[in-house]
Amino acid sequence: MNGQTVGYKRVSSTDQNTMRQLDGQSCDMVFEDKASGKDTKRPELARLIAHVRKGDTVLIHSMDRLARNVADLRKIVSELNTKGVEVRFLKESLTFTGDDSPMANLLLNLLGAVAEFERSMILERQREGITVAKAAGKYRGGQKKLTAEQVEQLKAKVEMGLPIARLAREFGVTRQTIYNNV
Repeated sequence: MNGQTVGYKRVSSTDQNTMRQLDGQSCDMVFEDKASGKDTKRPELARLIAHVRKGDTVLIHSMDRLARNVADLRKIVSELNTKGVEVRFLKESLTFTGDDSPMANLLLNLLGAVAEFERSMILERQREGITVAKAAGKYRGGQKKLTAEQVEQLKAKVEMGLPIARLAREFGVTRQTIYNNV
């Protein structure tokens, strides 16, 4: 009995799209995260891992879509393989079953290290860009979402027991902003 073919897509932010990632692939189910690959705390990845069963195949566009560091990549692939799930990376043309050759493991580590290096280069370029923008007076960091007067109003309403979600809507900010200011 053959298992399901399950796809996993990931982009780093909500304004990016995943259209090209499993283009032309037939999947019974697809899980899609719009979150950084810096760690494994992604809701759809967790759902995928909980969903798959022995005999299933997970399709992923490329290794860097699954993880941005070697340790996480190896951990996720190993966890899936332990469940009897085959993991296929389309771009790299690599398949991992748990009974992998030393060459397959070398490629997993090597290409995972490339993804990790790429992430560190992105962060370095970002820091350099911020430094240049600060020197030019074009970067001031995160702007305050609430004025001092609004923070006082907010604190008073929280003390009255009003729900955080309601206050977030009223002030036009996220719940996290409310928590950060009370």
